[in-house]
Amino acid sequence: MKILRYGADRRTLLLIGAWYALMGYAWAASPSGFWANVPLIAALCAGAFIGAVATHNAVHSPVFTARWMNDLWQVVLTLTYGHPVSSYVPGHNLSHHRHTETPRDVMRTDKARFRWHLLNLFLFTPSISRAILGAEFDYARYAVGRHPRWTRQLAIEAAVMVAVVAALLAVDWRRTLLYVVIPWQYAAWGIVTMNLLQHDGCDPQSPWNHSRNFVSPVLNWLVFNNGYHGIHHLKPTLHWSLAREAHHRVLAPHMDRRLDEPSMIAYVLRTFVLPGGRRRFDGAERPVRDPGPDEPWITADGPLPATAVTSVRAAHALHAA
Repeated sequence: MKILRYGADRRTLLLIGAWYALMGYAWAASPSGFWANVPLIAALCAGAFIGAVATHNAVHSPVFTARWMNDLWQVVLTLTYGHPVSSYVPGHNLSHHRHTETPRDVMRTDKARFRWHLLNLFLFTPSISRAILGAEFDYARYAVGRHPRWTRQLAIEAAVMVAVVAALLAVDWRRTLLYVVIPWQYAAWGIVTMNLLQHDGCDPQSPWNHSRNFVSPVLNWLVFNNGYHGIHHLKPTLHWSLAREAHHRVLAPHMDRRLDEPSMIAYVLRTFVLPGGRRRFDGAERPVRDPGPDEPWITADGPLPATAVTSVRAAHALHAA
């Protein structure tokens, strides 16, 4: 019997399992002193971010062939990411993917409005967290009675997360804060901030130049090819193990090659630190813009269909493939 839809997800299971093992070690060892904890917490933060990336993958392309195993896997991921996995769907799949960088995208990069770009790096996520939570609640209200399976799964994930946190806090609040809550907060910050790195200064009207890609092999091994973000927007349900090949076959021949960044670290340092400055991918100045109010992306009849630009992208992708 085939358990995994794609054998490449053995890596996903390995890295998530490693995070749980590391968290167990941290809890049991609980070293004292600042310097003893810094590398341990840093590793847990990195692992929780990988869990957030695995969460992103799971809501686009299920890992297992059996539905019940995918449901269980989402509970496992909830405890690495620190947020119910099902709630990732409204703000990401239904708002961001369908309406990228438009007023219906609750995480559009125009909402990063500090002139000192380094502040945008740190504060973009907190500044849009209310809008993201609002999207989650809007969809939850709509889904009750209409999508009982999604609602039930969300309730299970939330209940397990709350119960685990409550139990850990009762045992030792200090270890819970250091080894669970801090990594969870980092993961939530990191996965949302990636939106700024991947879309700010790109061309949302273009069928090809709408996303920035980070093509480092080491990075993409760790984050399951999520550096290839442009092809992900063209083919959101494509399994991550196929992203690199599809990027070079479908997207690369048409896109501006300046949107392929060889190093995410170098990009972050150049863009946010030295020399710093907010620019378009072609080098032109990227001014701070008024994002305007959010437009509803869901009505009483359900989530709105993809914008025309997103639909055109999908058509181009199908034609290029």
